[in-house]
Amino acid sequence: MTRALVLFAHPCPESFSAALHGQVVSSLQERGWDVDDCDLNAEGFNPVLSEAERRGYHDAPANCEPVQAYAERVKAAQALVMVFPVWNFGYPAILKGFLNRVFLPGVSFTLVDGKVKPNLTHIRKLAAVTTYGGTRMRAVLAGDPPRHCVKRAVWHVCRPRKMRYLALYDMNRADQTRRTRFLRQVKREMEAF
Repeated sequence: MTRALVLFAHPCPESFSAALHGQVVSSLQERGWDVDDCDLNAEGFNPVLSEAERRGYHDAPANCEPVQAYAERVKAAQALVMVFPVWNFGYPAILKGFLNRVFLPGVSFTLVDGKVKPNLTHIRKLAAVTTYGGTRMRAVLAGDPPRHCVKRAVWHVCRPRKMRYLALYDMNRADQTRRTRFLRQVKREMEAF
């Protein structure tokens, strides 16, 4: 059975992001996947990298102790799906903090002669499901950091066989028809994932 870690980053259960999260989880479960549903806000994940953690950042395996349970969840996954809204052209702070605190040397990568060697190659599928308040053009003009972070940085430490980046742009003006269409797209993509 394939195990998927779903990282969800939105504080409001009535949000459209929450609806996307629910669609991702239910679609994967319907396919028979073992879903580790990690709602970072509901779990009270602390996104702040402390001074002590930063000083010990490269000291594996001790660097992992403050977030050991989360690191084990990442290590147990064969697929990673990130569900989040884009805020200020970036990840929500809680998701960024998760990556800062959990994707550590010895967990997601190893430094070999100063170069990053991927450690999460057991993650064979990677997806992001997200919304942007502005248009695609606005995101492109700003460099679209979230897309590049997923498709380059997170991709690099996993090297998945399959990668999907599903984005609903111009969310601020998206009517119910566009939202429903995007939910259906996410359902189809997760059924084929």
